Amino acid sequence: MTRNSLVILAAGGSLALLLGALAFQHVGGLAPCKLCIWQRWPHGAAIAIGALVLLVPLGIGAMRLLLGAGLLAALITAGIGGYHTGVERGWWEGPSSCTAGSTSGMSTDELMDQIMSAPLVRCDEVPWEMLGLSMASWNTLASLLFAVFWAMALRRTA
Repeated sequence: MTRNSLVILAAGGSLALLLGALAFQHVGGLAPCKLCIWQRWPHGAAIAIGALVLLVPLGIGAMRLLLGAGLLAALITAGIGGYHTGVERGWWEGPSSCTAGSTSGMSTDELMDQIMSAPLVRCDEVPWEMLGLSMASWNTLASLLFAVFWAMALRRTA
């Protein structure tokens, strides 16, 4: 398998997972929790890195740096997914804070309306699972596979 094929598998896999997460959110109505959102950012980075590797002529040093960054992005999202899985299974506690929009310049009534209309999405509840694994667990497994693809692409860059 060529370096570019491996990059397509890794970055394309991140794209597929990110599009799947957005579909679950916007089509399926499953609002993401804070940890779900955190898992998305490294996939976005991996997609951008993959595009750069495939579309921009690069020297060996820059190529190796980008492939290493793709590997790191895959490992980061796998790590966040693993942490999230532990929160879902009650192995440890998740973040105590929650995400909210800016409240500056809001009246008391506007603030109360925002609070009352905000969806309560807990990181320790599993809204969807397949074969006994949550989306966070599947993200972890898939991202570890993508990390292998990035590492193989890096090894193919002399």
